[in-house]
Amino acid sequence: MGAARNYYSFNVNSQSMDQSKIWYLENVDLTTLLCPKKLGDALDTHKHSGYKKGDYIYMPEQDSDKVFFLSAGRVKIGAYSNNGKEITKAILEAGEVFGELSLVGEENRRDFAFAMEDVEVCALTVEEMKGLIKDHSSLSLLMMRIMGYRVLEMEERLESLVFKDSRTRIVEFLVDLTNKKGERVGYEHVVRRFITHQEIANLTATSRQTVTTVLNELRTKNLIAFNRKRLLVRDLEKLKLEATANSN
Repeated sequence: MGAARNYYSFNVNSQSMDQSKIWYLENVDLTTLLCPKKLGDALDTHKHSGYKKGDYIYMPEQDSDKVFFLSAGRVKIGAYSNNGKEITKAILEAGEVFGELSLVGEENRRDFAFAMEDVEVCALTVEEMKGLIKDHSSLSLLMMRIMGYRVLEMEERLESLVFKDSRTRIVEFLVDLTNKKGERVGYEHVVRRFITHQEIANLTATSRQTVTTVLNELRTKNLIAFNRKRLLVRDLEKLKLEATANSN
């Protein structure tokens, strides 16, 4: 499938996988599973599709009949409340999977998938996925782990919402983001393609103004620096202490 598909080539026997990266397809070589020889006649319905920035890949109430593998770009998964307020559930990057609830009986989408930039996805029907899962136990294990991790992540976010104040939630989000997607540069960590203050607010159930206030406070303490393109965490351990101190 070419170099562009190498997001999906990982070591099946890796024992050092970071739990926070469970979304990434580290146990399955999808370049092998999704090749034409494996899919055969199903190739007509399995292809890589492109979406422009601002497009919806699917919307609430649409048929839940496909699983998507993100091969390029960023996708936001979210929902709308009864009063129309947007709730962000996750922001996904290349190498991640979404729409997997279609495999466990979801008939209509309960959330939306939105292209935050130009994206490329590989869409498989539920029937195709079930066939691959039947033939490849490693893929079955992967999907179980993905769904299990999502449940745990949602539980943690719910507990944070109930038991922690806005500032703590924002600081813990920055720590979690750095652990998951940060690159270590000397004693510092860089998170590239930093999201907007509004997206952080949506993810932490706070307001954009509160996010801006907390970020500016942390910058004044010289713990972070940021702009529209990146977040620089100058001392991750001290940033962790900020969340701990505020929650005690």
